[in-house]
Amino acid sequence: MTDLLVTPEELARELGGDRRPVALDVRWRLDAPDGRAAYEDGHIPSALYVSLDDDLAAHGLPTDGRHPLPDAGVFADTVRGWGIDDGDTVVVYDDWMSYGAARAWWMLRDAGIDARVLDGGLAAWRAAGLGLESGPGQVPARGTVTLRPGQLPQLSMDAAAAQPDRGLLLDVRAPERYRGEVEPMDPRAGHIPGALNAPTADSIGPDGRLRGAAELRERFAAIVEANGADPSQPIGVYCGSGVSASHAALALTVAGFTPALYVGSWSQWSNHPDRPLATS
Repeated sequence: MTDLLVTPEELARELGGDRRPVALDVRWRLDAPDGRAAYEDGHIPSALYVSLDDDLAAHGLPTDGRHPLPDAGVFADTVRGWGIDDGDTVVVYDDWMSYGAARAWWMLRDAGIDARVLDGGLAAWRAAGLGLESGPGQVPARGTVTLRPGQLPQLSMDAAAAQPDRGLLLDVRAPERYRGEVEPMDPRAGHIPGALNAPTADSIGPDGRLRGAAELRERFAAIVEANGADPSQPIGVYCGSGVSASHAALALTVAGFTPALYVGSWSQWSNHPDRPLATS
């Protein structure tokens, strides 16, 4: 396995070994946020179901955004419930462009856990001819992992506002949402002033897998160079609610850049009427 991604064949081999990685199924999508039924219909053997809305997010006020991070102590308790111990490797996957998986990857990495993403997700696993199991899954013995949150750069709302003046802030939503032409989820349409549009969907190849490191680096380097930014400084990223921006953070990391995630994203920003917006 690589530091960030794992192929289906590598994961299958590791799951058959003596020290198996902990596999987490983060089945989530905007039109079907509860993925448990899909998980029970068929999942990678030994994988545990993770609810993005319940396990990877808190439930606060609208001014916090739609998917704020959970309390550190609550998240630590959740992670131990997945049976994770110190030194374990965790592999996360989903069935929708690895967005939910990337959210789990970012949170686990930020907590100091060796987490990797199954490249291509469940579709790649199936395409490799690998089998699934059905049912509710097993409840693992409780783990004892020690979490060390704060390993990855983050942006607060104020820091996101200032980011365009000191580097790059990328809005990774679809272009029509960035331009403010449509807004299906949040109270105001548009984007943070000074942010550039770099849809994270463009980091995914036609096979559903993340584009190669060289191709990703060329893509992001062109944005950096075109805007005279310092490539050694963190690149800020945000989306609607901090989920697909986690995928952008994964792509940037694979490309060799240092991303700083604005978790609150547009769902937080747009719920503060005093915050300006741009539509072009």
